[in-house]
Amino acid sequence: MKIWGMGLAGLLLIAGLAPAIGAEFPLAPNQAAVGAVQYRVTKDKDTLLDIAREYDVGFVQLMAANPGIDPWLPGKGKKVVIPSRYILPDAPRTGIVVNLAERRIFYFPAGGTRVVTYPAGIAVDDRTTPLGVTHVVLKEAAPVWIPPPSIRAEQPDLPAAIGPGPDNPLGAFALRLGWTNYLIHGTNKPDSVGRNVSHGCLHLYPEDIAALFHDVPIGTPVRVIDTAAEIAWVDGRLYVEVHASKAQADEIDINRPMTPAMPVDLIARLAAFAGESPIDWDAVRRAGIERRGIPVAVATAVPPRLSERAD
Repeated sequence: MKIWGMGLAGLLLIAGLAPAIGAEFPLAPNQAAVGAVQYRVTKDKDTLLDIAREYDVGFVQLMAANPGIDPWLPGKGKKVVIPSRYILPDAPRTGIVVNLAERRIFYFPAGGTRVVTYPAGIAVDDRTTPLGVTHVVLKEAAPVWIPPPSIRAEQPDLPAAIGPGPDNPLGAFALRLGWTNYLIHGTNKPDSVGRNVSHGCLHLYPEDIAALFHDVPIGTPVRVIDTAAEIAWVDGRLYVEVHASKAQADEIDINRPMTPAMPVDLIARLAAFAGESPIDWDAVRRAGIERRGIPVAVATAVPPRLSERAD
């Protein structure tokens, strides 16, 4: 049976592990969170890379949610947490919103009734993607990769251009942004998704960029933020979702103990959100130190006073 040239998505299908294609959710007005935490029991030859692709989460995202599990040899029968509940980013719900700290893209199509989210590979520690707002200015199927100056400086022997095919780092589809040399694109190295890997572009799984490419019109706004701690009220409870910093993500990526450090603004932001509601500060500290990327309840809304009800 020929399987060369199929890519990892095809191999996963043969193995019975069809990769998910984004996570799409209906969206009500003022809804603050989507999805639900899932669980997966490992089989003999599973790796966390396999499971991340299967559930459309990033590698570091899955590692952070499962400290202590060997990513390469987890062994049969291990319960793996799939961190697939998301507090939506604090940003206008229009077009594409990228949260670099979360290593994740949220796409809000026109109409405001749904959201689709994808894991993304982001820039390495000494590089960055600009913060702010730009737009999709060009959509390219089977793109040609012309190494940008930053990569050419590191690898001067690269060819002038690399055409479509398995050697093309852009994969099969690319969305060019209004910022020169910054793209949202596929990849010929799907294992890079959800990690710090690029010079500033955003890498998606091949199946995810194919879906996003066909869904997004030219002119779609793209807003890039960098928020390590997402905070929101959901059904009368205050939740916080804290993600690893770039340095911590690099430690997680190579399976080293993560250096503990809380986001510096977490306490003040939570206090502002909570108002008169008492906060479980022990839960806050655990969430801030562990940075597992899973929403944690830290307060319950205080019922309004009788005088306020009468008003």
